This record gives sequence, C-alpha cells and structure tokens, in this order.
Amino acid sequence: MMSGFKTEQESFWAGSFGDEYVERNRNEQIQAGKLAFFGKLFSRMSGVSSCIELGSNIGLNLRAINQLLPGAELAAVEINEKAVSELNKWGKARVYHQSILKFTPECTYDLAFTVGVLIHLNPDMLPKVYDVLYKSSKKYIMVAEYYNPTPMEVNYRGHAGKLFKRDFAGEIMDRHNDLELVDYGFLYRRDNNFPMDDATWFLMKKTNIKE
Repeated sequence: MMSGFKTEQESFWAGSFGDEYVERNRNEQIQAGKLAFFGKLFSRMSGVSSCIELGSNIGLNLRAINQLLPGAELAAVEINEKAVSELNKWGKARVYHQSILKFTPECTYDLAFTVGVLIHLNPDMLPKVYDVLYKSSKKYIMVAEYYNPTPMEVNYRGHAGKLFKRDFAGEIMDRHNDLELVDYGFLYRRDNNFPMDDATWFLMKKTNIKE
C-alpha cells in the first residue's frame, strides 16, 4: 500500500474503508444514473474528446463517458489500490495510482471533474486540489458534490472528519476568476427514473481559451 500521506483522509480512503467502498458501488442502477447524468452534462458542452477524473474509484463515471463518447481519451487519479486494480482490468483509461494531493498533470484534458470526492478531502488541502483541477482542464471543469453555502462537517458512517459540505464551485471560481458558470443542477436520491446520491453539480468553463 502507498504511504507517506499528508492527511488522515488519504489514509482512510487508501485503506480498508476504501476497499469496502469499492464493493458497495457495484450496482447497475448507479451505473444507469451516471449514464443519464453525463448524457445531460455533455449536451451543455462542445468539443470534448478527453476527460480526467480526480478520485475515480472503480471508474463508474468514466465507464459512462466511454459509452457516450467511445473515442474519448480517459484518465483517472485514484488512491485506493483495489479500485486501481479494477480500473486497470477495465483497461480504457490511463490510471495514476496516487493521492490527488501528489498529482501533477502531465497534460490537459477537455474536461476535468470530481464526483463525491472534494467532500471527503481535508478542507485545508482544498485550494491545492482546486489548482490541480484547474491545471488539468483545457476547457471545462465539473464538480458534483454536497453543497452548503457555508462550510460544515457531517458525520460519515460513524466517522468524524471524513465528510464536509461547502460551496466548492464558488470557491473554485473565486480562486480562478477566468472561470464562468455554464450550468448547474441537482441529483436526487428519489428521482423517478435514475435515483442518485443527493449531490449538486456545477459545470464551469475557462473563458481565456480559443475555440
């Protein structure tokens, strides 16, 4: 297993709890919801032929993207060894087995995104991760996380210090003021067709690019 983590949250997700998360998320209904979500998301974008996900787990989001954009170049950054093994078996994404906090992008992608990842990071490390997202993106950034107008902590499956809500997108746009909001929406666990975790998503675009 990897070592030398800077935060307790990294160790938490790299270890046995992260392994258990892998098993909990093998679900066809979840995959269907992700396919519906990304189909809607891509209707709000243009010219996307490459994507990178920070904190991909076993790649359910990337698998949905692969179905929608079969020719797209895909990349994943993932801390958990068991999840990385699953990604490598799938074989359709370039996989970086490391903490997001240690990741330095080698190139840019049309879309850089997170889904349910920023909420689990040490809040002190968020500015660094915002910068990684920004540097990884050629054009678009998307975050789908638990929203709250002010930062707050929530107990997560009996664990303290492992789940935080805040205005992640607002903080990203404040830090990188060339980003503009393209669209946003809510994923609802009681959706009639595609129930998903209660997350708010925000799609942003760099305004200093040439189409």
